[in-house]
This record gives sequence, structure tokens and C-alpha cells, in this order.
Amino acid sequence: MPNQIFDLNPITHITAGAVGEPGQRTFYIQARQGSRLVTLLCEKQQVAALAMGVEQLLEQLAEKDPERIGQSDQILDLDMELEEPLEPDFRVGQMGLGYDEERDLLVLVAQELLPEDVDPATASSARFWGTAAQMRTLARHAAEVVASGRPLCPLCGEPLDPEGHFCPRKNGHAKPIAE
Repeated sequence: MPNQIFDLNPITHITAGAVGEPGQRTFYIQARQGSRLVTLLCEKQQVAALAMGVEQLLEQLAEKDPERIGQSDQILDLDMELEEPLEPDFRVGQMGLGYDEERDLLVLVAQELLPEDVDPATASSARFWGTAAQMRTLARHAAEVVASGRPLCPLCGEPLDPEGHFCPRKNGHAKPIAE
């Protein structure tokens, strides 16, 4: 369905997760507001960037107003598993984060990835509004999900495959790393 707008304001739960074997995993972000569940399909790098972005935003907000955001160190004890059915509403193309100072809520905004020949105005979008503690819990869990995949090669930083790993740093064809 083109141009769906999902505005969960505020969320009652938010999580990130992956399904499948390392190297073949599919990543999701999922949010709930009461009985309404929204599932977004995304890339591993997007989940990693989300985790880092939330932590950075909370750090910036805490520097500006430590008393207001100071409670963001709290991690909620929640079940962070993805909920079935895993039927994505759309594939994420872009994500952004924001903060509503009046309501003291962070917002995750996600926009649908569309083919180049499709009008961007038809893209679906989602906005998930949550507390600092909810978003910090999401960020920590998302980082764990990303890290639970294949281990990284200590030389090139690429994922190690169980079948073997072609490391450009070992064969002399790597680009020099600037120090």
C-alpha cells in the first residue's frame, strides 16, 4: 500500500531484531502502541547506525540539560524479542532521530525505500515516539543484535565466513589504511 503513515505517539514498546543464521540474517525494527504493531525491514548497517545515533543524541541532550535527560541511563527490563507475525510494513530507506523538548520524547522517523522510478511522494513513513529510557533500551539491544552476527576479521574488519574468508589485507591488495 503506497503512502502509509504510521505515527505511534507514544510507543508502548520498541525493539530491533534479526532472524536467520549469521551471514543470512534479516533485520527488523518493530514498535507497538497498544494493539497496533508496526514492523519495518531494514539493513544491518541501519540497525547499527540507529543504535549509535540514539546513544549520541541522548549524550548531546544530557550535556544540554542533565536533569531532564539524566534518567536516560535507565535501561528498561523488557522482553526485546520480535513479535510474530513478522510481516514488514515497508523496507526502510532512510532514518532520522529527533527530540520534542516540550514532551520530553525522542522520535525515530523512517521512510520507505522506493525504486528510483517511483515518485518519492508515494513513500510510506513511520514515526515512533518514545522516552529516553525506551530509546536507550532499544539502542543497547540493537547494538547487541548487530554484534551477535559473524565475528569480524581483525585485519580488514569484514565479517568472517564459516566457509573461509578472503582478507584483502593478507593478499597485498588492500588499500592502505590512513593512520
